[in-house]
Amino acid sequence: MSALSLGIRKRADVNMTSGPIVPQIINFSVPILLGMLFQQFYNTVDTWVVGNFVGKNSFSAVGTLSSVTNLVISFFMGFSSGASVVISHYFGANDKENVSKATHTFVAATLIMCVVLTFLGMALIPLMLAILKSPTEVAYEQSIYMTIYFGGISGLLIYNMGAAILRAIGDSSHPFMFLVVCALLNIVLDLLFVIPLKMGTAGVAYATVLSQLVSSVLVMWVLFRTKSVVKLNLKKLKLDPSILLKIFKIGLPSALQMSITCFSNVFVQSYINYFGADVMGGWSAYNKIDQIVLLPMQAVALATQTFVGQNLGIQNTERTRKGVRICLYLALIPTAVLIAIVVPTSKYIVKFFIDSSEEGVVHYGSLFMTYITLFYLLPCFNQIYAGALRGAGKSSIPMLAMLSSFVVFRQTYLYIMSRYISNTIMPIAMGYPAGWLVCSIIMTIAYKICFTDEKLAKSSLV
Repeated sequence: MSALSLGIRKRADVNMTSGPIVPQIINFSVPILLGMLFQQFYNTVDTWVVGNFVGKNSFSAVGTLSSVTNLVISFFMGFSSGASVVISHYFGANDKENVSKATHTFVAATLIMCVVLTFLGMALIPLMLAILKSPTEVAYEQSIYMTIYFGGISGLLIYNMGAAILRAIGDSSHPFMFLVVCALLNIVLDLLFVIPLKMGTAGVAYATVLSQLVSSVLVMWVLFRTKSVVKLNLKKLKLDPSILLKIFKIGLPSALQMSITCFSNVFVQSYINYFGADVMGGWSAYNKIDQIVLLPMQAVALATQTFVGQNLGIQNTERTRKGVRICLYLALIPTAVLIAIVVPTSKYIVKFFIDSSEEGVVHYGSLFMTYITLFYLLPCFNQIYAGALRGAGKSSIPMLAMLSSFVVFRQTYLYIMSRYISNTIMPIAMGYPAGWLVCSIIMTIAYKICFTDEKLAKSSLV
């Protein structure tokens, strides 16, 4: 019997309502972190392959599209967070019947959304290209990539659905294993499609879509084979109206917040694109490091959400607050270490992504990394407190805080800065740290207000 089969049969769910908190959070977070790291690793390979074997235009195109692809994906990720919170509440309360109902409702809703979001993503391509205002030669490559990516987006959605279900019951190991498989396959396909087959940007897109399809098959296989309470049965696959309403009540605010923020980031990218291909290339290289530095806090934030959801399922408010404090420290420490590594080595990092003869790209990429990375302790506060509030079923608060900070404030900042103060690249780029600061202040205040015994007593969904 394979190791994977053994893992499924012995069950990998973890109850976080008792026992030492630090080991539980670390054991839950590490597989998520490693999985995210592998995901970023194969995304980095995408960028490295096009930067070294295709050219600057393809490098800029692939590297600057995250704000567009995340526009559709983020809506689903927000919806997934709602399902994960509902499932974790029921799981913490040992309500097996409703865990099963919530799981099957989530799967049925996901299959519907696969169809809707595929067509929506394809339909948005002309609009996104118009907003990005990329140089013509870069826009052509962006169009190719987006068409293939959105056409095969169902694999990514189904994988994230399965990962959300498994993480809600404390199983972060299987999602990690499948991301490793996906990452390794993506690397092999990248090299095959781009170097010997010379498929260029299209090759990178096909490699991503095919590897995500494999990860979706693996996660569905686990859900059908598991002995856990989230085992899938096709006969039970239907939408339960009351549970779907709970999922939307929590997930819809997160979905709207993430999607609107990503849509706003498309406009932010247009400000960057205004300065030309060298700045776009430098921003692409910076984005890769940006995504890596964010990983520890994002992994711990997911652990925070599950921890809070399970403990509020049994109304253990004291343990809940203690866990959130621990999670904040576990996010701050590794982030500080990464800052200390990235800042002095920024120029060498950029040269990994692009031929060192592209001096303009190297200059701007190093500039962005050196100055923006210094502010990465700020997002730890808004990420951890947002995870805590979502776990408590209060997802509308992070939605309002992040929309106010990352959309309203940031767009206002960019408009005023570019038109009335200094339309140069660094003041424009510093719009990101400014938004993090505003959001962290709002989220800290919101957490202090909402995580009192009286308020938490009203947070249980079960």
